Amino acid sequence: MEEQDDIGTLEIAPQVDEGEFLTWILHEDEDLLVLNKPGWLVCHPSKNGPLSSLVGASKNYLGLDSIHLASRLDRETSGVVLLAKNRKTASHWQKGIERKFVRRAYLAILDGVLVKEETVSGLLGNDPNSEVFVKQRVVTNGRKARFAQTTFSPLIYGESHTLCLVRTLTGRKHQIRVHAQYLGFPLVGEKLYGKDERIYLRFCKQGWREEWLDQIGMPRQALHARFLLDTCSGVGFRAPLPDDLMSFLLKNFELKADLIDELIDQADKIFSEESKNLQN
Repeated sequence: MEEQDDIGTLEIAPQVDEGEFLTWILHEDEDLLVLNKPGWLVCHPSKNGPLSSLVGASKNYLGLDSIHLASRLDRETSGVVLLAKNRKTASHWQKGIERKFVRRAYLAILDGVLVKEETVSGLLGNDPNSEVFVKQRVVTNGRKARFAQTTFSPLIYGESHTLCLVRTLTGRKHQIRVHAQYLGFPLVGEKLYGKDERIYLRFCKQGWREEWLDQIGMPRQALHARFLLDTCSGVGFRAPLPDDLMSFLLKNFELKADLIDELIDQADKIFSEESKNLQN
């Protein structure tokens, strides 16, 4: 099923290049295929053929009729995705995510200056005031509302943006994006949970417009799944920062690449120490 919540009706992504696909592989063994998903590709199979989704391209690469998506990301979110080659491995990682001993850490660029760590904790539910059916918001109650918790830790901030380490206790739909908006610091590149959801509605009807760069900063949301870790076994996978996010940081923070690398290493250490403490 196509991820209609994350893709405009006219915004058809290109087909996966089989040679480029090889560069996305972070790890492969007899049980797992771990990929660094780009921020323009849906995870689930699409009606546009096998090379129009991460699952389809993975099955094509492996020569398998089926593969199990052990973790997933929204189309515009880049980073670590796990695909299991058998049900046993899929079950291990899926249960780990559900039971919270498998944890994720993200890197996000926020619009605005967040000067101290913030945690948003509470219920998420549908937004009845939005024209977009799938849009979520923080709510106080609701029959279908579900608990969600996200922590944002600033790594560095400039005059108008903040690079953050983000950790999620739960994995709800659009959780990080909703909580960033709730704090008043939407993600750079955010169409739906930004300052004006009409950009998202126009995007769905007309596709991307370069004129929106001045309003939202990037063509896609600045969210990257950096780290996925099994805290029980210590097995984990990291995805390097993609070029578009690196370019934004170099331009808007006036940082050198080696300093950005140091900040990402710092984020990894924070996440690893937290995970060790939770395990103990």
